[in-house]
Amino acid sequence: MYRWQRVQFFYRIFIPVALMLLLMLSGVVGYMVIEHYNFLEAVYMTVITVASVGYEEVHPLSRAGMIFTTVLILFNIGLFTLFLTLLTRYFVDGEFMRQYKLIKMQNKIDKLSGHVIVCGFGRNGREAAQVLHDNGIPFVVLENKELPKDLPFELEHYQVGDATRDETLLSVGLHRAKALISTLPNDADNLFVVLTARQHNPAVKIISRASQDSSVAKLRVAGATNVIMPDKIGGAHMATLVMSPDVVELLSLMSTRSNAHFGIVELTAHKAFELSELDLWRKTGCTVLGVKHNKEYLLNPTPNHKVYGGELLILMGSAEQIAKAKELV
Repeated sequence: MYRWQRVQFFYRIFIPVALMLLLMLSGVVGYMVIEHYNFLEAVYMTVITVASVGYEEVHPLSRAGMIFTTVLILFNIGLFTLFLTLLTRYFVDGEFMRQYKLIKMQNKIDKLSGHVIVCGFGRNGREAAQVLHDNGIPFVVLENKELPKDLPFELEHYQVGDATRDETLLSVGLHRAKALISTLPNDADNLFVVLTARQHNPAVKIISRASQDSSVAKLRVAGATNVIMPDKIGGAHMATLVMSPDVVELLSLMSTRSNAHFGIVELTAHKAFELSELDLWRKTGCTVLGVKHNKEYLLNPTPNHKVYGGELLILMGSAEQIAKAKELV
């Protein structure tokens, strides 16, 4: 929620109260000036007039006082009606609870750090959110319309807003986020999101969806770390299932599931060593799946392969095994 929305929330609550207080102040000042009442008498006279309780005047009113009292009563009737209408509509229609929940949600988002921002909650966005939820990764969903209520998982952090606007991305913690996933249906909108995200957070990892081949290069130039074309990946996945269905299902399971018993992680090497010297399998039980060097991957490296500082090791193992491997690497 933006700062203006918070102001609007309190504005809707306190504007009727402010109007009533203004009416009371006008009555007190009017009686003190016109009838020369002291402050207590003016307050008392204003209260019984505005409340329409019908008590006697403090002192007999002059003609000017009668006219002022008449105007005060007429204003009070209109203002009191407006006061009741605004408050009734605000609380009975559920607007108060909606605004309160939005503010509470924004406060939770403001405490997030190292989270993932998912822009768009269509088929791709929902699937990304599902995987993040299953793996316990904190994330915020940003969608321009109300989210469906029949979700198969609990959505802890979300905001309704336009992801192409700078203030919207900043309001969901772009500066503190570790990654952003843009799954908007329009390539131009994804391009704008990527440009904005890269401008405000040069270190954030950005994964963007693309529908057209011509958009891939543009998104990469704009700052996208990876560009995904769901239609191409879906077709290739279906064809691969025909050739090696069990292998594909196993790889899909390995890439999307992470828990205490199984996970695939990237570890950065801080020194040079041969894999045989490290002997991760015997010491930790982890399996080395590959090594990344200068954006190139070496899969299933041999024991005598030398790893240099700054390179990435792709390891597979349980949470306990991976923790041991981190100490060694």
